[in-house]
Amino acid sequence: MRICLQCEHVFSSDSWICPSCGYQPIHHEGFEEHAAEFSHGGGGFKSEYFTELVKLESANFWFQARNELILWALRTYKPDAHKFLEVGCGTGFVLSGIANAHPKMVISGSEIFLAGLSHAAKRVPTAHFMQMDARRVPYAEEFDVIGAFDVLEHIKEDETVLAQLHRALKPGGVMLLTVPQHPWLWSASDDYACHVRRYTKRELHNKLVNAAFSVERSTSFVTLLLTMMLLSRLKKKHISAKYDPTTELRLTKSLNSFFLNMMRFEQALIRFGVNFPLGGSRLIVARKV
Repeated sequence: MRICLQCEHVFSSDSWICPSCGYQPIHHEGFEEHAAEFSHGGGGFKSEYFTELVKLESANFWFQARNELILWALRTYKPDAHKFLEVGCGTGFVLSGIANAHPKMVISGSEIFLAGLSHAAKRVPTAHFMQMDARRVPYAEEFDVIGAFDVLEHIKEDETVLAQLHRALKPGGVMLLTVPQHPWLWSASDDYACHVRRYTKRELHNKLVNAAFSVERSTSFVTLLLTMMLLSRLKKKHISAKYDPTTELRLTKSLNSFFLNMMRFEQALIRFGVNFPLGGSRLIVARKV
């Protein structure tokens, strides 16, 4: 079902023209704009960072390992999923992995910045992309699975976002989340990335329950590399004029391979049923109650 963001009318149609008030989102650069006022900026992330990310993601251990973990969670907790939405899809790296693994799945991606969507559409030409503010999602009971991967920490109104995603899921639908955690890991990297918070497990679980989700799986990851991550963060207490946010992503081939193997070993333990209490990030599988 679609929701008119002008009059809140809920309707079923292949068109975005509201049968109640006639409103329809504008199209720009080939994408529907549901929040045009934010399409070129407005906080939460530095849109120019997309150009750097698209060059680095596919070869970096963290993005590779996170994709593998997300794909495992998707096939494990919602193997019959037909319609998938990623909120804050960025350059489309996660969606490209899902599209390759699930070629018959109907895939959509949203991003508040048009700059990200231009990259995503090239990576996943079979997906449907839209410009959208996660605080105002124009869908109701539409998707089997919604993913938000390292998105919530950028948004001050995260509880509003969770309520919106709950509404957009079909009954029994699943939400997959990854977020950075442990406030004591805060560093210049978080400042540069425009993070509002690093989560605690309790905080995130409470917000999910308040939004009428049931938490089915919750585990830390980037656990075996946590000590190295902490040491790296301690060196970056404050942003300096020479601070380069891509330094952590530019690794030697051997070091990158070592880190990837460490995270894959960690993933094997997670698949076996281990829930890690500590780690740089947290994976959540939550079901709509």
